[in-house]
Amino acid sequence: MKNEAITKAVQDTLTPAGVLEDLLEGNKRFVENNMQSVDNGALVSQTVGGQFPKAVVLSCIDSRVPVETVLDQAIGDIFVARVAGNFENTDILGSLEYSCKVAGSKLILVLGHEHCGAVKAACDGVELGNITDLLANILPAVKQSADEVEGEANSSNSEFVAKTVENNVKLTIERIKERSPILNEMEANGEIQIAGGVYMLSSGKVEML
Repeated sequence: MKNEAITKAVQDTLTPAGVLEDLLEGNKRFVENNMQSVDNGALVSQTVGGQFPKAVVLSCIDSRVPVETVLDQAIGDIFVARVAGNFENTDILGSLEYSCKVAGSKLILVLGHEHCGAVKAACDGVELGNITDLLANILPAVKQSADEVEGEANSSNSEFVAKTVENNVKLTIERIKERSPILNEMEANGEIQIAGGVYMLSSGKVEML
């Protein structure tokens, strides 16, 4: 039974590698349908005065990827930033910087997912309202995949979509480091790790890149 929230003292003992391992163990419990029991009431009362999450996950808004659930995490455990296509922008970068530099998180996990609708739309060059500008953030991954995968460069090619999902995660990580001197320095100093993975809708498993 998980009934104790992460404290500052506990957070200070955590390492980036240890936190990543912990999240993957949580995902393993999810896949095996053996998730931890949680006393939410206790965690709610303990976290009123503050929070000391161990990680921040940048994920897609997809309803099939409830981040805390698929990583078997509870109240106070992780920050989650969500945007369709799990890319970075100024607001997301500020959120990541707050999570790590201010609130002490040890890990940034950029989490794409199998059959991502935003990635498919970017692959197909969809243009619609504000969605057009949103999808522009994914186009660098689309262009890279077009050079790496044979066949149609659109959503009808499942291999092309899968490669674009992966490339989008990798390019997002590269841009986080480029656009945030704070996070880049923290990783260089070993204070945090910036990692990437893809959640498989078909199995429930997070595959690290």
